[in-house]
Amino acid sequence: IAVKPLASAVAKPAARPVPAKPPTPVQPVRPPVAVAQPRRRHWLMLVSFLLMVMLPTALWAWYLWARASDQYVSTVGFSVRKEQMTPSIDLLGGLSSFAGGNGSASDTDILYEYIRSQDMVEKVDHELDLRARFSRDWPHDFIFAFDPDGHVEDLTKYWQRQVKVLYDNSTALITLNVSAFSAEDAQAIAATVFKESSDKINQLSAVAQSDATRLATEELEKARGELTETRQAMTAFRMKSQIVDPQADLAGQMGVLGGLQAQLAEALVANDMLLDNARPTDHRVTQSQQKIDALRRLIDQERSKFGAEGQGPAGESYAQLMAEYEKLAVDREFAEGAYRTARIAYETAIAEAQRQSRYLAAHIEPKVAQSSTEPKRLWLLFMVAGMLMAGWSILVLIYYSVRDRR
Repeated sequence: IAVKPLASAVAKPAARPVPAKPPTPVQPVRPPVAVAQPRRRHWLMLVSFLLMVMLPTALWAWYLWARASDQYVSTVGFSVRKEQMTPSIDLLGGLSSFAGGNGSASDTDILYEYIRSQDMVEKVDHELDLRARFSRDWPHDFIFAFDPDGHVEDLTKYWQRQVKVLYDNSTALITLNVSAFSAEDAQAIAATVFKESSDKINQLSAVAQSDATRLATEELEKARGELTETRQAMTAFRMKSQIVDPQADLAGQMGVLGGLQAQLAEALVANDMLLDNARPTDHRVTQSQQKIDALRRLIDQERSKFGAEGQGPAGESYAQLMAEYEKLAVDREFAEGAYRTARIAYETAIAEAQRQSRYLAAHIEPKVAQSSTEPKRLWLLFMVAGMLMAGWSILVLIYYSVRDRR
């Protein structure tokens, strides 16, 4: 039996066709880029850069190195100090509050403004002739020198440019950098500023002391006046009554009255004893009765001096005199106490004011500069060039922004 191969019995599947690849697109060949040619706006931009940046920078550099005069700087540093003395009178601690507290910080602020003020400029100009010193190189250096024909306001503005005041709030230190066209001028101006500042601080200190003691002084004068009035009233009372011490005089009068009463008692006893042994018509009894009557009249007269309508010294009763005297004595005692209190307050205020006195202490003395440090030519050149470059760039950006919108 013939057996057919298995492969021949199974039918072979038909072969799948292979898809053809799409043809690659042909890239177009671009023409070569033409060489850029400068246009009219490019030339205008270049010309504007030369005119607005390069030319002013070159002129400024020429002025800085050819016309600008050298300037010298003198530095002085100082601070406001306060006396730290122990008050000699501290009897009433509460009275120390009449004096002012620590005002060094506010004094430094005032001094800072004073140095930059027109008042300081006028005083220094009167001492050193600032116009002549600051206009030494005018008109050769017409930018950095001062125009001698300027007003005092112009001189003040120029002063604020030449005298730089550096103030440290944390340490309350002031540093002055004074620029001038000669080292001697800078040193002289710095020394004069320090002197005028010291005078101003002394003036402020004197005003502060006067304010601190003004109230105590007024109270002392008021107490002194009241004490003087009470003493004058007491003197007038003594002259009117012709009694130096009414209390002593009253004690004497009471002694006289007591003596008369003792004599009256003795006379009454003697008269009673005499009546036991003699007739009432006896001349001894008569004399005894007359003595008793006289003593009673004297006692009545003495007692009348103490009544409201009695006739004592100066035509007044002792009651009125004592009432007036006691009123004057109380007024005098009160006035003396008020005067002693006012005196203590015044002495305390004076001691506290002296302890709070302020002065100016220099920690950097003005020196004569050995070399010029102003003007800073390179820094000024780069600053002006940068400003011109920034301005020109802004104008170019504005131009292109407007052009793109069109």
